[in-house]
This record gives sequence, structure tokens and C-alpha cells, in this order.
Amino acid sequence: VEQTYGTFETVAGTDAILVQNLDCQPLDAGLIDRELVLPFFGNRPKIVGQQVGTVTFDVELAGSGTAGTAPRWGRLLRACGFGETVVGGTSVTYAPATTGIVGVSFDFNNDGNRHRLKGCRGNATFNLSAGEIPRISFEFFGEYVAAAAASQETPTFGDQADPVIVSSANTTPVSVLGLSACMESFNLNLGNEIPLRQLAGCSQEYPITNRLPSGEVVIEAPVIGSGAGEKDYFAQVLSQATGTISWTHGQTSGNIVALSMGQCNIDSPTYTDSDGIQMLSIPYMAQATAANNEMSLVLT
Repeated sequence: VEQTYGTFETVAGTDAILVQNLDCQPLDAGLIDRELVLPFFGNRPKIVGQQVGTVTFDVELAGSGTAGTAPRWGRLLRACGFGETVVGGTSVTYAPATTGIVGVSFDFNNDGNRHRLKGCRGNATFNLSAGEIPRISFEFFGEYVAAAAASQETPTFGDQADPVIVSSANTTPVSVLGLSACMESFNLNLGNEIPLRQLAGCSQEYPITNRLPSGEVVIEAPVIGSGAGEKDYFAQVLSQATGTISWTHGQTSGNIVALSMGQCNIDSPTYTDSDGIQMLSIPYMAQATAANNEMSLVLT
């Protein structure tokens, strides 16, 4: 995490984060064609329009291993527009924020070639599927820092507990708009809007200017009705009444993650087949009824 946004923060081996599916594009120069009128054929000279880069990767969704200690990936979520509240020995809560959003620096050593980005902010997508490891997919944008040859740091990984798969034993309870549901999969895209701002007279920045969280949850199709274990999601589309979507993953202290979205409205559900059982795919949007109250992610 940068102490001053846009100023590269020294990265140590103790900042290392375990990731999957890493893709680092350290420089996008955004070359601009000068479009000169010349008396001969050929390419025209170009000039550099920007000096930015991107990095994407997945992180396993698991706690730090100790209740009340932030997971190492928490700093990434903070740079995606979340605030972090730590209650020592008890919990860590992440909730949306519109002010005080940090920037982060990345240091990526590729076989002795050091690539760095600063002033990074990004977007995150949560993915849970039955029988698989839950993950958060991150995408970050930042300012290019000159590359150089450098020896590799010795990474010291920590505050990332081993994950547990999404299952009936590990992921419970699950509630979808008032129904205790049997969930096959879930995804949530924070929907951050992150324009590059490089106005004359100001510092370059990637501000988060909006957040439009949405996703889809796939559950066993319930009987349509209003009785116990019944639900009419089609009627709820027409009424546009909102409700809560929530789940808890993990059952061991220090590795319990609970997501709750209190005001979700849904779009038209569709039927799918899973092992001969009818499922319902329900698109949803997490609404805010006051500033930054769309959701909370609590780790205990």
C-alpha cells in the first residue's frame, strides 16, 4: 500500500502474495501517430501517449488463518475501493468506500527482469463453484516504472490460509432473497469504473469513479410458491422488490469468509440442467440505499 498515492512503495519479500493465472503487461505506451503529410510512402513517426501497465491474477479466497488478522490480499481489495476495519482477535470487515481509497505498488520479477507499477487501482470479481477452490480475480491498472535487471527477492508468504473447496460442508448457510438455497455457483463483479486521468498541471491517477456490482447465482430451482422452502423468483422480477443474498464459506476460526448484500434486485431467471436436476440461474444487482452499503465481507 502506498503511503502517498503514485509514489512507488518499496516492496519486500514479506509483501509476497500467492496468486494464480498471473498476467503482467508492464508497459502500454499508447503510441500516437503524428499523421504527418510527407511526399513519400511509409509509416509516419509516432510519439508516446501514455506510460501505463496492467496486471491480472487470481487469489484463493481464504482468511489469514487468524481471526482478527487481515489476509495479505486485503490490501488488494482496499485498492479496489474497499475500506478495512480490524477488530483484533475477532474479525476483519471489508465494506465499499468512496474516499480514502489507497493505491498500491506492484513489483514483478520475471526471471531477473524487474517490472514495477505504481498508483495502481483495480477491479475484483468473486467466483465460487461447487467442488472448486473459491477465488477472487483481480485486474489492476497503474503507471509504468522503468524496468531493470535485478536479483529476485526471497518471498515470505503469510496471512493466507489454505483454502477449502465450495461444498455442502464448507459453504453454509446460503440465502437468496429469503430462501435457504442449494447453490451451485456464484459470481460477483464489483463493476468499478477506473478511467486514466492525466490532465495538464496534475498528477496522473486512476480514480475509481463509480461502482456497479452485479453477478449471477445458480441454485436448485425451488417450487414456485410462498410456503416453506418455496419461492417465486419470477414474481420478484416483476415487482423488483429487493432482498438479501448471502453466504458463509469456511467453518474454522481464522478461515471463515461471509458475504452479505442486503438490497439485491434480480433480472429474469433461466432454467439450466445439472446432473438431471433443474437449476435456476438468477442475474442480480447489488443496490445501495445509502452511501457504501451495497455489501460487506466479514472474515472471522
